Amino acid sequence: MIERLERTLSRFAIPGLIRYIVALNALVFLLVSLNPGFEQILELDLAAILRGEVWRLVSWIFLPTTQSFFWIIFYLLFTWWLGDLLEGSWGTFRLNAYYFLGMVLCTGAALAFGSSQGNLFLNLSLFLAVSTLAPNLEILLFLILPVKIKWVALFSLLFPASILLFGPLSEKMAVVMCLGNYLLFFGPAFLKGSLDSRKTLERRRRFESSKLSDDVSLHTCAVCHATERSHPDTEFRVSSDGNEYCTTHLPIRRAP
Repeated sequence: MIERLERTLSRFAIPGLIRYIVALNALVFLLVSLNPGFEQILELDLAAILRGEVWRLVSWIFLPTTQSFFWIIFYLLFTWWLGDLLEGSWGTFRLNAYYFLGMVLCTGAALAFGSSQGNLFLNLSLFLAVSTLAPNLEILLFLILPVKIKWVALFSLLFPASILLFGPLSEKMAVVMCLGNYLLFFGPAFLKGSLDSRKTLERRRRFESSKLSDDVSLHTCAVCHATERSHPDTEFRVSSDGNEYCTTHLPIRRAP
């Protein structure tokens, strides 16, 4: 499906999308620092939206998650880096689709359940995507400690996990929706990989059992029940009906 959408809509994708968002986050940070309270006109507020302030449906993504001068630099540079990695891996359209889908779902969660974490979960979805695509990539934690990104990602999931375990139903639903872009992009691959692993383990178990047990046969005639153990010189074939037969009882295919 994503391939069809990309062929149709790729011309509308915005190159360097996350860079623009980072730049606007930096601008809003400066405006809020110079004019405390400015962020109130950008927040996602349903009542204000219903009064006609529709820009709030988008402007909330430009609100930085910190008011610390030290952490804002780290936050902006790290988000810029995540965006470049994803765009280099996925291409412009897929990154746009991933981010805008997350934005729509987070907006819907805030409006439907009244539970908003700002763009915290939206940015977390970018980080989870990178950690899934390159789990062994090393980053410098606090610009000092080298650590694989997958461990940082697992730690970052503690907060949403605590909400899913102990929070009210509305907040649980909001968390699921806000990370819905990650679930939709990566969930099918996780599910398929899990099913394939289970099938592989089952085949391996059956094969090991057949080697260990003298009573298990790989071939059995559907008519006389002869096996390769009871008739070691007999050949076996699978017929068009899906059953296995020894050559003596193999059905004869009649000409039409």
